[in-house]
Amino acid sequence: MDNLTEEQRHKNMAAIRGKDTKPEMIVRKGLWSRGFRYRLNSPKLPGHPDLVLRKYRTCIFINGCFWHGHLVDSSTMESSACCKIPTANHDFWVAKIRRNKERDKEEQRKLAEMGWHCITVWECELKSNQREQTLDSIAFTLNHIWLQDHGAKNKSYPKLEEEDMQMPMAAEE
Repeated sequence: MDNLTEEQRHKNMAAIRGKDTKPEMIVRKGLWSRGFRYRLNSPKLPGHPDLVLRKYRTCIFINGCFWHGHLVDSSTMESSACCKIPTANHDFWVAKIRRNKERDKEEQRKLAEMGWHCITVWECELKSNQREQTLDSIAFTLNHIWLQDHGAKNKSYPKLEEEDMQMPMAAEE
């Protein structure tokens, strides 16, 4: 049962921001301090990604666990550890979260067709005990993407013969 009146609940829900949220600011500051530069909320791309790194052809979505149904099975729509579906007006919330999950998949599919990589960062991954590990993981992934797209494919290495791959013998004294 909801303890708030309909007007109070409306005010609470209206106060929830879509941009410059705390999880988004954590990722932005973490990436900036690691030397990554990005654009915010690109209206030209499907889904208006939270961060766009053109150099890496990568979009980063920073999702709230509740709004995007983190760890919620799409078929059963049962609550998970970090996404508790409200019991009040349950059918509405199930439908809303299911639509959000489907929209997220479709937007990422469109971005992939356009040649963009997508990274999703969940709000629960940015808790203080695992924040640095998550940010390091994003930085590692971005560097890996860049090397894959630019670095390694442009280099050609001479083919080694079988005898070149043998371990050298230690010099006898």
